[in-house]
Amino acid sequence: MAGIKDIHSSKCGLLHLLLIVALICFNGTPTSARHPKLNHHHHHHVPKKFSENGLGLTPQMGWNSWNHFQCNIEEKLIRETADAMVSTGLSALGYEYINLDDCWAELNRDSQGNFVAKASTFPSGIKALADYVHGKGLKLGIYSSAGTQTCSNQMPGSLGYEEQDAKTFASWGIDYLKYDNCNNNNISPKERYPVMGKALLNSGRSIFYSLCEWGQEDPATWAKSVGNSWRTTGDIIDNWDSMTSRADINDQWASYAGPGGWNDPDMLEVGNGGMTTEEYRSHFSIWALVKAPLIIGCDIRSMDRTTLALLSNKEVIAVNQDKLGIQGKKIKKDGDLEVWGGALSENRVALVLWNRGSSQATITAYWSDLGLNSTTVADARDLWAHSTQASVQGQISATVASHDCKMYVLSPK
Repeated sequence: MAGIKDIHSSKCGLLHLLLIVALICFNGTPTSARHPKLNHHHHHHVPKKFSENGLGLTPQMGWNSWNHFQCNIEEKLIRETADAMVSTGLSALGYEYINLDDCWAELNRDSQGNFVAKASTFPSGIKALADYVHGKGLKLGIYSSAGTQTCSNQMPGSLGYEEQDAKTFASWGIDYLKYDNCNNNNISPKERYPVMGKALLNSGRSIFYSLCEWGQEDPATWAKSVGNSWRTTGDIIDNWDSMTSRADINDQWASYAGPGGWNDPDMLEVGNGGMTTEEYRSHFSIWALVKAPLIIGCDIRSMDRTTLALLSNKEVIAVNQDKLGIQGKKIKKDGDLEVWGGALSENRVALVLWNRGSSQATITAYWSDLGLNSTTVADARDLWAHSTQASVQGQISATVASHDCKMYVLSPK
């Protein structure tokens, strides 16, 4: 067995090396040279080591129960959500994870110290639920905390039980762990989170590792070798001020994100009712541009057409899932009028003109803001209107409604 293990690990080592070489070749000098404004900080701070599980080469997409349901979850809801993910067409667009958040387990472990699914709400158990979700071509995620209990104080955390819990999750067929930060005995996240990371790697199953320490110890600077995404902020609330402040806090860590490890400004509130359509369009556009996880937080079984249209914009999703994996950022601000942008593969540039003010305004992005030569001619694709302005040169302007945005991909000729 040792021999087989050695061959396997050296093969993995070679794959990682090839991947890193490929990424350097792919998003090294040529793109940087062409878009210096967008790119020049990108590789300065990135830790050399990728998360070892090989997952998260693009930001994760899926659904999580917390934003809409909080603790009110049960297995029928989760099965129906998996059904809806397929029937709405969302799964075909890349939304693949169905993630349980807090409150899925009994307060006490069993006599062997194992997690027990809550009998009143998950009577069939988690393995049966995973089988159902896998049968739909989807993946199942679960939740714990790097503490003595989770944030609801209604179930145990995994502090001190990391190996055991990771093995339990693997045995159930779990594909994703969101790992929260409550009841942590004041031990540094830098000590607690790597323990679970190693346990997941050791579990015998590929499990996406989503760190949720709320940005407390600047996880962008250390978590890339630990997991696949890390929260940079406290929890989002379904309102404009909360959403915009998450975007701003997350923005300062842009240069640390990339394939295998992403900044997470928290999950989507689109469709939960606390913001206008324009505000939700801005929310979704900025999250896509900044390579945030696209984790839906509404009830997809009963969402309206507007919500589905926002969440299923293929062209916006394609920006988020672009293989180059460079996080877009705020590159210009004039009062409440902002230009956000980022490099894409094939020398393209993604761009959001965002009006955070209370009245309609015209916003202009100049090629010089975007690191493009002012004489460059580009086709400008409007991702929400699904229309193209051919041969635009030097700048692009649009009239943008209050709290709304315009999103473009520029393709230089």
